[in-house]
Amino acid sequence: MTERPPSSASPVDVVLPCLDEAEALPWVLGRIPSGWRAIVVDNGSVDSSADIARALGAYVVHEPRRGFGAACHTGLTAATADVVCFCDCDASLDPALLPAVGGPVLDGSADLVLGRRRPVTRRAWPLHARLANLELARLIRRRTGLRLHDLGPMRAARRRPLLALDLTDRRSGYPLQMVVRAADAGWRVAETDVPYHPRTGRSKVTGTWRGTWQAVRDMRAVLAERPVTDPVTAATTPGTGR
Repeated sequence: MTERPPSSASPVDVVLPCLDEAEALPWVLGRIPSGWRAIVVDNGSVDSSADIARALGAYVVHEPRRGFGAACHTGLTAATADVVCFCDCDASLDPALLPAVGGPVLDGSADLVLGRRRPVTRRAWPLHARLANLELARLIRRRTGLRLHDLGPMRAARRRPLLALDLTDRRSGYPLQMVVRAADAGWRVAETDVPYHPRTGRSKVTGTWRGTWQAVRDMRAVLAERPVTDPVTAATTPGTGR
């Protein structure tokens, strides 16, 4: 992979939030689809993640404010491609499968696609995290009407409509806020199955009860938000490619 600067043309940018993922990065970046650009967002790593990513050809940006949402949003604002994908950087998800997630967005049949995680072993997804995800799916259905099974971290949408959603959460609630605001705006939201593997290294969120509880708190706050009264509609044109 050759590093592509911000102005480099790419059909899809892949945002990879990164916190101490030096061990996983070579495999992850080696699986980025050909012609797509990897944007690694270093979220305060104390290992050599940023240097490894840069050496492997990724475009590296830095976000010193700790938080999954902070890293994701910095990557989104750094992106220039029409379509943006998000993927964890811990080797739990295979970036080579991103075309199956991004395809419906690229062909205009969906506005936001989530990769529904299908664990390949019990170790891939701790019981407490799976239970929290089931409850979250129930709350999402009640709040938005969307019958989702998973708030998957692998996802795809068009960049300009995403920016127009004006996402404000900078912690664990960011993925949920994206789905809720997209639903409020009438976006077509779809799921596709993706294998979910045990992550490389230590989990910063769902690997611990404390991290899971913090994520649940962040997400409950998002679900309690009032619907946006000025929905993102024709001006950003989800589904039309404009």
